[in-house]
Amino acid sequence: MDLTSLNPQQRLAAETLEGPVLILAGAGSGKTRALTSRAANLMDHGVPPWRILCLTFTNKAAREMKNRIIALVGDAAEDAWISTFHSTCARILRRDIEKLGYARSFSIYDEDEQLSVLKDVLKALNIDDKFLPPKEIRARISDSKNRLWSPDEWFSKSERDFRAQKIHDAFVAYEARLKELNALDFDDLLLKALQLFAEHPPVLQSYRERFQYVMVDEYQDTNYAQYMLVKLLTAESRNLCVVGDDDQSIYGWRGADIRNILDFEKDYPETVVIKLEQNYRSTANILDAANQVIAHNADRKEKRLWTESEAGEPISVFCADNERGEAGWLVSRIKQFHKAGLPYSKIAVLYRVNAQSRVLEEMLMSAVDSKIPYRVFGGPRFYERREIRDIVAYMRVVENPSDDIALTRIINVPKRAIGDSTVQELSRHARANGLPLYSALSDMPESLSSRPRKCVAEFQSLMNQLLVLKETLPLAEFTEELIRLTGLLAQYEKEDTDEAKTRTENIREFIGAVHEFAAANPEAKLADYLENISLVTDLDSLSEEGGYVTLMTLHSAKGLEFDTVFITGMEEGLFPSNRSLQDDQRLEEERRLCYVGMTRAKRRLLLSRAHQRTIYNTPNFNAPSRFLDEIPKRLIRDESAVRERVFRDMPKPARSQYAGFNKSLIRPGDPLSIPGVQRGFAGSPARQLAGAAKPQFKKGDRVIHRKFGEGTVADVIGEGAGARILIEFIALGVKEFALSLAPIAKLEDDA
Repeated sequence: MDLTSLNPQQRLAAETLEGPVLILAGAGSGKTRALTSRAANLMDHGVPPWRILCLTFTNKAAREMKNRIIALVGDAAEDAWISTFHSTCARILRRDIEKLGYARSFSIYDEDEQLSVLKDVLKALNIDDKFLPPKEIRARISDSKNRLWSPDEWFSKSERDFRAQKIHDAFVAYEARLKELNALDFDDLLLKALQLFAEHPPVLQSYRERFQYVMVDEYQDTNYAQYMLVKLLTAESRNLCVVGDDDQSIYGWRGADIRNILDFEKDYPETVVIKLEQNYRSTANILDAANQVIAHNADRKEKRLWTESEAGEPISVFCADNERGEAGWLVSRIKQFHKAGLPYSKIAVLYRVNAQSRVLEEMLMSAVDSKIPYRVFGGPRFYERREIRDIVAYMRVVENPSDDIALTRIINVPKRAIGDSTVQELSRHARANGLPLYSALSDMPESLSSRPRKCVAEFQSLMNQLLVLKETLPLAEFTEELIRLTGLLAQYEKEDTDEAKTRTENIREFIGAVHEFAAANPEAKLADYLENISLVTDLDSLSEEGGYVTLMTLHSAKGLEFDTVFITGMEEGLFPSNRSLQDDQRLEEERRLCYVGMTRAKRRLLLSRAHQRTIYNTPNFNAPSRFLDEIPKRLIRDESAVRERVFRDMPKPARSQYAGFNKSLIRPGDPLSIPGVQRGFAGSPARQLAGAAKPQFKKGDRVIHRKFGEGTVADVIGEGAGARILIEFIALGVKEFALSLAPIAKLEDDA
């Protein structure tokens, strides 16, 4: 093979064909190229393709790897096993699972099907699903299987109390029921393959002889079951090549064990270690900053990314007054970059938790001159998440009882024993009598038996109560009461799962959004809020021309790259998260997450934080993230400093009147006011500034206002002390100020 196009370390990886090999591949270092070149080189050296096994984590990665190998050696590569861990195990089990008492035609159950089985199990065991939610049990079972624990082993490691005993009983019954159904869940694919190997050594031996060369991509993301599978298969040949980067191990919360890559040389003392450190993605400044941050982790293998690329722009850092100021700055920067020719599709906005996306989405959608197209990945858009849609559906029914679509959605949410057959009968009755479905709640058909009648009557009573409260309570209080009375929040608080915690946080973030809207619009009614959010979430009018700005969590961004990357919320307690502050291992994973986020950027990296942030309906005053302090000042351009230009030409008495503006929480619609200053008073800033030199403004100038952020001059009216200036702000629209009073400064094009 011609390997001359590879750099020296990539070529070494492709040419080291025998024995255990650890390829430490830094971000953007061409690991896939090295891995596929190695597989192709094995075939070029006479290794039959069917003796090669390549394991990865996603079908997309497997397809890319296979296509690249075929491009190098031709269709012969089709005989190699190149697939995900789970696909490989399913293929093994289809051949020999009869030895474990299953038929080869076994079904593979997804999460919804697992939950259906668990609900039946709980019912058979007479266990209240409110005491033990099926999702919690499913999460416990999944974690146990990834650790290779049986139900008894799980119980021995639990608190061994009454609750744990019931989980154990459900676990045992669940396993028995799956076998009756001839079904496996997703985690069983790995577990049963290992069981097959352990209980039937000839089967294991046949695969050891078949797969003489095993390669694993993203090895830092493997859990214990995956580690054991690879170890068993290569115990005799020792021809195991793993590729990964311990600095990008960010999935510990879902079972990945960083020790697998850190301790690889202990398992295989004869390992050849090859480091891919040349980066082909990012500028030198971005790599320097990322290297400086990750170097603060103690539990890592030493490596340092470098590039032949130019230094590039400094890392931009911005500190806003609050999350709206942060989002406003972000929107203005995106507009500036796009105006300069950067496609939206090359811009990504990353954040630590999904709840941060709400304000970002609202600001992107409400930009005055043109909405910025965006898509949320790694989770649904905030207002389209199930728990948020449920709340909004209740609001819609309260506002418009004729909304049958919304009513059908929430009539049994949370579950109140109003089944599909009952809803169908109510709908049939309503249609037959020309009534909206809501009317059928009080005029029920005779065909309904007593139990559904009782449940429907209780639901109608709840809705009538909400109709009264809507007329008597302010918007924000009504929203909180609606969520309390319906149990929409309580249903998730009862579940001890990460998913339930996320939904709980999203509901609290929603409450915060309503409070924010109500504070900015004191006279607003429920109808006003529903109209507001319907406009925020309506993307039908957006054109796909030019692509979309990508919004996603930092976890979702792994493996991707963008020309320009924003990382928001760089604050202690948010990123790194509160949970990590007292746990060194978690803190190091948070730092690895920061490293992953930074190395997604090719040309431009922008980091932001806020003095005050309201999240989960709780105001927080967080210190700057320690990760910001770990970036050398020589690499940083502080974009917050431009605000200080506002004061540069002001006399000291006037300047003091504006002190503290950036500490106030500013919302759309707030009047321009200065604490402690009355208009027309002898000591007002207008009089103090009389005769002072003011910059000349003209239509189209980009300016920054101390309170409202960046905007564009729409017009200047009049002259002298009575001159007025109209400024169009990104999210607030046009506001008018006295030119002599307005705390504004002109921005340069490169600001």
